[in-house]
Amino acid sequence: MFEVLTGTGLAASAGLNAYIPLLTMGLLARYTDLIDLPGGWQWLGNGWVLAILAALFAVEVVADKVPVVDHVNDVVQTVVRPTAGGLAFGAGASSETVTVSDPDSFFSSNQWVPVVTGVVIALGVHLLKSAARPVVNATTAGFGAPVASTAEDATSVAMSLVAIILPVLVLAFLLGLVAFLFWFLRRRGDRRREREAARAAGFRV
Repeated sequence: MFEVLTGTGLAASAGLNAYIPLLTMGLLARYTDLIDLPGGWQWLGNGWVLAILAALFAVEVVADKVPVVDHVNDVVQTVVRPTAGGLAFGAGASSETVTVSDPDSFFSSNQWVPVVTGVVIALGVHLLKSAARPVVNATTAGFGAPVASTAEDATSVAMSLVAIILPVLVLAFLLGLVAFLFWFLRRRGDRRREREAARAAGFRV
């Protein structure tokens, strides 16, 4: 159960920022005893892998805080974040992988299930983030982009750490995301009705 919560939290974190959960797992596995990566995922703690992830993370941090550029970045990340979510869930849930050495065994043993689960979770969070950002930019004339991005990065870091250290709290984060989704959808509906009402009033005049 805790392994599933860990994988879920890491995958959701990847939906906000693809590189934070992978960096968190790699750094903690390399320099602490807080996480012990399974054999098939030891590469996450490799120095070169961590350096590449850190560089990609730096690019993501900058790109996601600039209006318009953040939208382009979200389009690109539609592939990257779910992929990272699959990797994060697979590693976090201690799912060994033999994709390269024995693909038939990988699929027949259902080792692909955690990876696909992580992809779906990360994709869902990513789509929510991508839908919310244009609204934030439009209502704040772009000034809200860096604030929203910083909040998302902080949430991603917190969720990654909680998923590894105290996975039961992942449920609280997920409930918060669900509550935000309902609020966001209702807010979009209200704004759409307001625009329609304004157009109707304009036609009457």
